[in-house]
Amino acid sequence: MLVYGVALLSACLIAGMLIGEALGVLLGVEANVGGVGIAMLFLVLASNSQRFKNLTQGAAGDGIKFWSAMYIPIVVAMAASQNVAAAVDGGVLAILAGVLAVVVSFALVPVLARIGKSGSDEGGAA
Repeated sequence: MLVYGVALLSACLIAGMLIGEALGVLLGVEANVGGVGIAMLFLVLASNSQRFKNLTQGAAGDGIKFWSAMYIPIVVAMAASQNVAAAVDGGVLAILAGVLAVVVSFALVPVLARIGKSGSDEGGAA
């Protein structure tokens, strides 16, 4: 029953976009201010609430879990594409800062992996 997941996602998205547009008007900005993020929060809260407990079990629950899991990567990808477009318009310094952040993040992956391994080894039997 993926349709319940889509229905819940749609309701959260519409509510989030309306609130984002209202925030934009209140702040005097000609843009949606955080509507997709607000929708994501609504989806997380709704999918974990007791009110929707009977919907989150069985086949309908699988649909809600699927769309809840898919929504966050989609939002991150949308935000990343907007950031790239803004960086290209921002000039060389903005692009350099973005590339440098990615390189540093990749360089820290092995360091964080070692920290994670040493932390899990300490939790063993004494």
